Order: sequence, then C-alpha cells, then structure tokens
Amino acid sequence: MFYIGNLIFLGNYYSAIYNMLQNKQDHMNINWKTTNHITKIDPAKSFPTDIGVLEDTDLVIIGGSDGVTRADTETTIQQIRESFPDLPLVQEPYAPVQISSETTANVDWIIVPVVFNGDRDHFVGNHVRMLSQLGSDLEGLLGQDISVMDVVEKLVPVGYVIQNINSKAATIAGVSEPLSVAQVRGAALATEILYDFPVFYVDYAERFGGTADTVAAATYFEDTALLYSGGIDSAQKATDVLAAGADGVIVDKCFHEDVEAFTRTTRISPSQRTLE
Repeated sequence: MFYIGNLIFLGNYYSAIYNMLQNKQDHMNINWKTTNHITKIDPAKSFPTDIGVLEDTDLVIIGGSDGVTRADTETTIQQIRESFPDLPLVQEPYAPVQISSETTANVDWIIVPVVFNGDRDHFVGNHVRMLSQLGSDLEGLLGQDISVMDVVEKLVPVGYVIQNINSKAATIAGVSEPLSVAQVRGAALATEILYDFPVFYVDYAERFGGTADTVAAATYFEDTALLYSGGIDSAQKATDVLAAGADGVIVDKCFHEDVEAFTRTTRISPSQRTLE
C-alpha cells in the first residue's frame, strides 16, 4: 500500500530536486573543462593491484547492477575516498540496498539514471519505488545517523540512453532496440528543455559506438553535460569522442581487465582538456 507519508516524502523530494536544478551545474560543482576522463568502477569486480592508476582520472563513479552488495559498495567507496580524498566521487546505485549512511557520507553525488529507451520501471517506476522505500523505512534501510534530505541533497537525475542491446544494462532496463541518431537528438533535447537534467549519458557498454550520437546530442546542449561510455580503450578513441562534443568519456571495462589499456585512455590530447 502507498501511504500518505510516502506522498508527503515524494512531494518534498521533487521540491528539493526542483530547487537544486534551478542552478544545476553549480549543484554538481564540476568543471567540465577539466573533467574529461571518468572511471566507472564495479564493486563486484576485481581491481588492479595498484589503484594508483586512478591518479590520472578526473572523476570516479561507483556502481554496478549485477551482484553488487551493500558491503562491496561501502568497501569500494571507502577505499577510493581514503586513497584519493580530493577526487570527485559519485555513486550510481541500482537499488536502495546499495545506499547507506556510509556511502552517502563518502560520495559527492548519487546519480539516478532515467533510461529513455528502457521499460517504464527504468524511466520512472524504480525511482518512485526507491524513494517510497526511503520515505517509509529510512531507518531500516540507512540507519539512524542519516536523514532523508541527506540523501536527497546529493541526488542527481541523469538522462540515459543505452545503445548496446546485447549488454547486461540493456537486459535489465528492458531495452529492445537502440535509438536512431535522430531519436538520440530528441532525447537530448528533452533532457535539456523538458526535464532540465544536469547530465545526459550515452552508453554503448563494452562496444565502441563511434561519434554520431555524441555529435547529435551535443547539438542542443548549453547547460547539460554530455557523457559517453562504451569501448574506450585508447587515447585516440577518448580524444575523438571529446572532439565530437562530449564533456567526458567513461572508462570501465579496461580498468578491471587491462590496466595498460586503461592507462592509455588517460592520455587524452591536451587540446581536448581545454575545449570551451
């Protein structure tokens, strides 16, 4: 049953989100001129022996949807925060169980993907369900040392397009087909004009998708940051995507599987790190 308390909480939540998005770039407090290389770490996967390789990344996202536990998440976030106290740290939780008082205290932002080409749950249903759980059983989920607003103040909605239908993310989100270039352009316009999300994210998972979607999405963005993920395993690919209009490239698979390739991705052309 959906209680009145849930409705009150959701009303407060959306009011807070509205207020935060009035100045959305200041809310994230990210300088996208210098935040071009982003590493996404899956807590359920093994790490390089030397995580010092993260010294050359500009921001870290912690998240994964397959087999990620609260304990894994807390351990990973704590390890990164202790090793790199000044590195911007973002959590991308798939379920409320991955959020705790420890994770909330140690991350700068918590991103909430809104999947444009997925099923209803991944566009809005899961968000309502997660926020309902937080509103009705905050203490049970997160403990006594945290308030609803401690979580809400760090939430950042992200417009999200999944373009590799063979990926795990596509299966989970109910994505049956990728968007065309024209549809990506439309989703980008909706992100900028209708929803006012601070970030738009094009995800090709482990496959490099080229630059067409990036060029299309970048057409309409003035305030929204554009991120690309998928098959980035060299400096050239990273540089090409940034040159096409992305604000940041997200590197994930090779961080876990090929440290040498990961290191190459950090060698982005200096000219791309200073683009207006």
